[in-house]
Amino acid sequence: MRHRVAGKKLGRQKDQRAALRRILIKELFDHERIRTTRSKAEAIRGQAERLITLAKRGNDAGEAQMVHTRRLAAARLGDPAIVKKLFDDIAPRYADRNGGYTRMLKLGPRQGDNAEMVILELVE
Repeated sequence: MRHRVAGKKLGRQKDQRAALRRILIKELFDHERIRTTRSKAEAIRGQAERLITLAKRGNDAGEAQMVHTRRLAAARLGDPAIVKKLFDDIAPRYADRNGGYTRMLKLGPRQGDNAEMVILELVE
């Protein structure tokens, strides 16, 4: 039974799973739309939305708090260019929005292995 067990294993070990999530979130913020399987999209959706909320709160706070939130985001993403885009471009777009920054559109099954495919994109 999986009662009260958070997260999805995605058929990978812990370090591979963390790397996959980090890469997918970076690609989502970089391209603002990714095509992936439904389970991977569900696994990263919450983390991506939390990072956008972190960036919004960091932009609204003072200078020291903004530096702190940028460092927290950089620790989770690892790429300074993506962190800059997150704080300067993406977060200000959602200043008036209280969550729900992503949208998942179903595409149907993948031909090779019949996995459910979706497009995960940032809401305009």
